[in-house]
Amino acid sequence: METQNSKSPTEKTNVLNTIRNSINKVLNLIRNYFSEVPLLGWFIGTLTAVSLEQLVGRLIALSLGLPKIPVLFGFVTILKHPYLIPSTILYMLVIYILPIVSIARLTVPITNWLAGKLLVLPIFISVIIHLGLLYLIMHLWSGISDYRVLMLRFILIAVIATLSLNVVNGYMGEFSCSHPGFMALGAYGASICTVVLFVDDSMFGPALLPPAIGPFMFPIALIVGGCLASVGAFLVAIPSFRTRGDYLAIVSLAFTFIVKSLIENLEIIGGARGLSSQPNWANLPSIFICAVACVWIINNFVRSTLGKALNAVRDDELAANVMTVNTRRTKMTAFLFAAFWAGVAGGLLAHVLRYVNPGTFGIQKLAEVLAMVYFGGLNSIQGSILGAIGFNILSEALRPLAIYKWIIIPSMLILIMIFRPTGLLAFKEFDVKKIISPKQKQKKEVQNVIASN
Repeated sequence: METQNSKSPTEKTNVLNTIRNSINKVLNLIRNYFSEVPLLGWFIGTLTAVSLEQLVGRLIALSLGLPKIPVLFGFVTILKHPYLIPSTILYMLVIYILPIVSIARLTVPITNWLAGKLLVLPIFISVIIHLGLLYLIMHLWSGISDYRVLMLRFILIAVIATLSLNVVNGYMGEFSCSHPGFMALGAYGASICTVVLFVDDSMFGPALLPPAIGPFMFPIALIVGGCLASVGAFLVAIPSFRTRGDYLAIVSLAFTFIVKSLIENLEIIGGARGLSSQPNWANLPSIFICAVACVWIINNFVRSTLGKALNAVRDDELAANVMTVNTRRTKMTAFLFAAFWAGVAGGLLAHVLRYVNPGTFGIQKLAEVLAMVYFGGLNSIQGSILGAIGFNILSEALRPLAIYKWIIIPSMLILIMIFRPTGLLAFKEFDVKKIISPKQKQKKEVQNVIASN
């Protein structure tokens, strides 16, 4: 009996290792099978799937016993009506999984050839074509319902906010809690610009400029909101960057509460009641353009000389200072830069909601943005994008569970922090050319195409 008991833990370990090895083998087989598919192939497969849903999605949903097309990949339907789980899974298999997988794999020679042809052209042309396909996919997918449109708008705004915080908490290596305050300044700054100048409002009176030119001036309002957030960041940076350690976290958290309290007591802009009447100019195309610009500019920033200096400050500030890096100016620039994009995100959010109040930018907003950053991964553009998309989809998918979703989501984050402390995609370089290039096995063909041209 003693011998059997002493062997049982070893046997259990062997069984677990066998299961783990089997799972890894299956995952490696799947990874190798799709390793030749370029990004263009995945886009074409996804475009086919969303087009198929537009054409026959409702018919297939009704034939499977679903009341309507699942708006969020079936998660909400499954949680609300568990008896529809088989129908929902079958719908996702027929509409999404099979078309995307089959077309992406079957068109490997064509899509790699096309990707090679595009690589011969200037890089920005290839990027624009890929972004055009991405937007077309989003447009067709969101055309099923207004809920999907709203969801995409929130996700793109979350991408901007997450990227901006990752500049400070990831690339700079500090811990800032002031992003809700920056978003509040941007939201109110942009809202005041648009409402005062282009809207007949009971609080601010008649419009000062013709409303017809308002949509063209909307980017300027967002820039004003971003600049106002940068001014707030400057006020935070002056005392906090003179110290070391956790003082930035303390000062930035205090700044968030100061901004919230200040707005609550400013009756001229609505006080605690909030500010409304924002024009509906933050549509999907405009937010998509802002998100693409944010990704491009922040990626260039972190790969620039200043970005490399920022990484040096993060790794060892004293050594960076010895190597003639102006650490104070580098940190100040990065902090103001990040605050600007947080203000832009706040301005877009205010014009999506068309109403904003100080409570929108409280401690819950801080927790959400921090969760997205650390869920996706520090020092990573891809990680910030993944964190924003994953957290928002998960939050919406678990909405039917009401209060229980705030037990499930934190539990998942705790597990991620235990097993992957830096996040899912941490310390990954965002190389656009590598992402849109054909896969390795087609390298010779691509080189031949380039040589022939």
